[in-house]
Amino acid sequence: MTEEKKQAADVVELTIEEKLRALYKLQIINSEIDKIRTLRGELPLEVQDLEDDIAGLETRIDKFQEEIKSIESAIAGKKNEITNSRNLIKKYEEQQNNVRNNREFDSLSKEIEYQTLEIELSEKRIREFTAQSAEKSTFIEESNKQLEERMNDLQEKKSELEEITADTQKEEEQLLKKRQEYEAIIEERLLAAYKKIRKNARNGLAVVTVQRDACGGCFNQIPPQRQLDIRSRKKIIVCEYCGRILVDNEIVKE
Repeated sequence: MTEEKKQAADVVELTIEEKLRALYKLQIINSEIDKIRTLRGELPLEVQDLEDDIAGLETRIDKFQEEIKSIESAIAGKKNEITNSRNLIKKYEEQQNNVRNNREFDSLSKEIEYQTLEIELSEKRIREFTAQSAEKSTFIEESNKQLEERMNDLQEKKSELEEITADTQKEEEQLLKKRQEYEAIIEERLLAAYKKIRKNARNGLAVVTVQRDACGGCFNQIPPQRQLDIRSRKKIIVCEYCGRILVDNEIVKE
């Protein structure tokens, strides 16, 4: 018989009482794991958020730096255009000294005027580009400050998380191993139902004991006959108010 078939056979052979006991033990293990993870609190999420913030800031800084490079390239292009326009003006002014008629002189004057306007336009664009570059440089400076703050916060949170994890890792690993062992002997459909109840229940409690004639989860009263049925362990009974699986107090002591 293969291990899987043997395991399946073991699941089938469990009595209702054994299933209830296994579910209760599984609940205890899960509650212990929950306590460990609660001790860590929101630290894992805070670490993830900080890492996301840092990645976002780094992307923003890279983008601004690329935009500044593009602006600097555009400024260099405009400076070249100014140089070319000045050279053309000088050339046209020299040609004006050798014109044969007024029409040629006027034509060259218009070219000089056009190149002068081109220079003014290029200088205006350079001023605009320079202002944009300065603004983006300011954004980079502010983003770098934020990045440094986030990096320091991340280091602190990671150190705190690593310290807590180191203290609880071995215990959690042992509990996770035990959880796997109990989950392996509980039939799939029952285990799925347990997980669904646990997911929706307050504090992750899917299996609770009867306490002072009431459900240990929602504290609603349980009728005497139903309590007898719970103590008999002949069937799996859930609370009619909250849906949790109910077990008797004696199963806790066994």
